[in-house]
Amino acid sequence: MDTLEPIKRKIYEIRGRRVMLDFDLADAYGVKTAQLKRQVRRNIERFEGDDFMFEVTADELSRCQIGTLNIKRGQNIKYLPFAFTELGVAMLSSVLKSSAAIKVNRGIMRAFVAVRQALPVLATKQDIEDLRQRVKALEEAGVVTQTTIEDTKKELLQVYEALTQLGEKEKEPREPIGYTAIQERREREEKK
Repeated sequence: MDTLEPIKRKIYEIRGRRVMLDFDLADAYGVKTAQLKRQVRRNIERFEGDDFMFEVTADELSRCQIGTLNIKRGQNIKYLPFAFTELGVAMLSSVLKSSAAIKVNRGIMRAFVAVRQALPVLATKQDIEDLRQRVKALEEAGVVTQTTIEDTKKELLQVYEALTQLGEKEKEPREPIGYTAIQERREREEKK
């Protein structure tokens, strides 16, 4: 099994950025979340800017799947978590100075790289334009297909109506045919 998989599952996308949350990082580093947050606050100048770290809002926490992660039944989050970007996680290694933290940090950085490499990258504007053209062609094909389906439905409805009319005509009594029927009709005409 991939040793990075447990870490990759703890990388979330919030505000369009891939991040790890403070409680997951604290767990990985083997420290308490409060201790990690305290170290970050003591060195806040290292984490200035949303490209390193930001505090998750209550709304973001409730909208994402992260609201149910690492939280035991009946336990509430007292403080909103910090979300650390890849740069923020790298900066944590300078704040948490232990050999275990450095080892864990290497694994986390590898997980971020693996997640980034797993996602398709559109390298050029030409790639984006090609993708737009493909989507447009699929939409046009869908319109043509839908029109064809509607036309086919109309034709099938006409066939059904024609068959229904033919079925009703058969229910009307028809004149008998054959030699005896002809003789009987002649006899009736003669009596008139």
